[in-house]
Amino acid sequence: MKFLKLSIVLISVFFSSCSEEKKSTISSPDKNIEVEFLLSEKGAPTYKVFYKTNNVIKASTLGFNLKNQAALISGFEIVNTEILSVDETWEMPWGEQKEVENKYNQLKIELQETSALKRKLNIVFKVYNDGLGFRYEFPEHENLAEVFITEEQTQFNLTGDHKVWWIPGDWDIYEHLYNTTKFSEINALQFANHENLAQTSIPNNAVNTPVTMRTAGGLHLSFHEASLVNYSGMTLKVDTENLSMSSVLVGSDNTDYKVAQKAPFHTPWRTIQIAETAGGLIESKLIVNLNEPNKLGDISWFKPTKYTGIWWEMHLGKSSWDMASGMHGATTKNAKEFIDFSAKNNIGAVLVEGWNTGWEHWIGFDDREGVFDFVTPYSDYNLKEVVRYGKEKGVEIIMHHETSAATETYEKQQDTAFALMQSLGIHAVKTGYVGKILPKGEYHHGQYMVNQYNNTVIKAAEYEVAINAHEPIKATGLRRTYPNTISREGLRGQEFNAWASDGGNPPEHLPIVAFTRMLAGPIDYTPGIFDIKFNQWKKENQVNTTIAQQLALYVVIYSPVQMAADLIENYEGNPALQFIKDVGVNWQQTKVLNGEIGDFVTIARKERTSENWFVGGITDENARTLEIDFSFLDKDVVYNAVIYEDGENAHWDKNPTSLNIRKLEITNTSKVVFQLAEGGGFAVSLIKK
Repeated sequence: MKFLKLSIVLISVFFSSCSEEKKSTISSPDKNIEVEFLLSEKGAPTYKVFYKTNNVIKASTLGFNLKNQAALISGFEIVNTEILSVDETWEMPWGEQKEVENKYNQLKIELQETSALKRKLNIVFKVYNDGLGFRYEFPEHENLAEVFITEEQTQFNLTGDHKVWWIPGDWDIYEHLYNTTKFSEINALQFANHENLAQTSIPNNAVNTPVTMRTAGGLHLSFHEASLVNYSGMTLKVDTENLSMSSVLVGSDNTDYKVAQKAPFHTPWRTIQIAETAGGLIESKLIVNLNEPNKLGDISWFKPTKYTGIWWEMHLGKSSWDMASGMHGATTKNAKEFIDFSAKNNIGAVLVEGWNTGWEHWIGFDDREGVFDFVTPYSDYNLKEVVRYGKEKGVEIIMHHETSAATETYEKQQDTAFALMQSLGIHAVKTGYVGKILPKGEYHHGQYMVNQYNNTVIKAAEYEVAINAHEPIKATGLRRTYPNTISREGLRGQEFNAWASDGGNPPEHLPIVAFTRMLAGPIDYTPGIFDIKFNQWKKENQVNTTIAQQLALYVVIYSPVQMAADLIENYEGNPALQFIKDVGVNWQQTKVLNGEIGDFVTIARKERTSENWFVGGITDENARTLEIDFSFLDKDVVYNAVIYEDGENAHWDKNPTSLNIRKLEITNTSKVVFQLAEGGGFAVSLIKK
């Protein structure tokens, strides 16, 4: 990774005794955020967080429960502290912006037990202007060589009964709708065994991260983790009475511990993003900054792109993944039609699902190992011919690997599968892990699967392959370290609109997602559905947005791979397709122009390969009027703007395809008023004259 600027200052402070309470503080570079660390009278590590002198996190304890050893929660003394200041700027190879400021102050506290074992534990805080992260470090020590963590005891004690946007702390899936409640009203257990989910495991009244809150005073907080490597995913158990959260790591039915490690090692960062506005959370780069720099070097072989694909038609029931049904979608003929359409409409790639044998037995069977081989096509799909035809038309093929959660089969075949892709010049794959994890007893978000996902990314990089993971582990900013981690699902996606029995994703869903799940990283949400009602296929289902909002999602919901998800026939002849043809996927700058969590949001992004800007705005079930100030545009430049907005009487249910298209000349002095319908939105392309 190219570093544009780097400045480091280091100071060490030594403590010789723990006879009295020791306290250390560290502030953000702008002095607004302060973290106070102290040892209690019993030697328990404790921290507090302040924003502009106001307490944000009350005294909260830190530590671990261990298998066959005393807990690491008290009896410590401070033996050393180090303060470090870093000011650097690094360059994203692709992303929401080109340059990222990584400016923070760091406090490292080295602890040692006063008991005979003298075990050591370090705690490191990094404090930024947009929040903070802290992690534990286990130094090499004879009395703590192998570590079996039964639970991490990290607390977040809140200062009030905040408003919270949350999904349950499911160990197996993130595909729940978000809830909006007071903290004291969180009840995750009510969502166990949801009928629309392939599997679910919610053992505690806990929430998954990122979980976002707003205080009574209007401060916005979001809790998550960064750099999740060789560790278990963290949920946050809720104490509704005492207004507190504590870490609960995802476990395994096969062990009596949740994490196994050998010292020296460190945990993921526990993160708190802090912003005065909701939009400040989206603009924060805390999560990626807390990850290590690029370990892959040049990844110019991956190109951010828009794509179409043989996918939505399966969810509608037009075709199927398997050949035995007689409705197979992944045929050579069908793939070539998608390639032709993509080539004609400035869309760089085509995803083909259901191309390989095994789909007749991919789910619903306990013994799914060996079902897929990831190299053998069905007889009606000529993989090499499709790839050749795509190259002729300037369109790449995106590979698909559905593992059916049979992880051992996938591990054994990855070299062969990725080598095939490399031989064909295919540089991206969508992976899937639908179903209960094999081996039995493991969960999607435990240490076993964290390693499965991360090792797949590392292996794929050897073959110049980028990963778009579905049914994934949560995004934690590892795209900085391994930038072939391009996107992932990890939320309730567009496909739920096609078949969920609960009415699909409500209009408020995406105005919540932008301030929750999207804080973790890129989302493969698959926007661009024009046939909102799809009455030909499923009259009981629909998309719960207007067509204008579907366009706006190309700007609002970030991913370096953006799907034009609808059927080809639904795009043909529709003037709204022009926005999909024009919109970028890789950005030089991103600005959040307005927004309130669960209500609305407007985002502007400047394309990296041009001087063009694109703007997208979406709202929930409420119609609203938004005035957009275009002062973010370059000075003394005139832009030809094409506005795609909700038409007269547009409504997400009653009239979703009503669309108005108008053209204006816009400069950085312009202000434009937009009328957003219920469940609606607007999209603007700003092409430099």
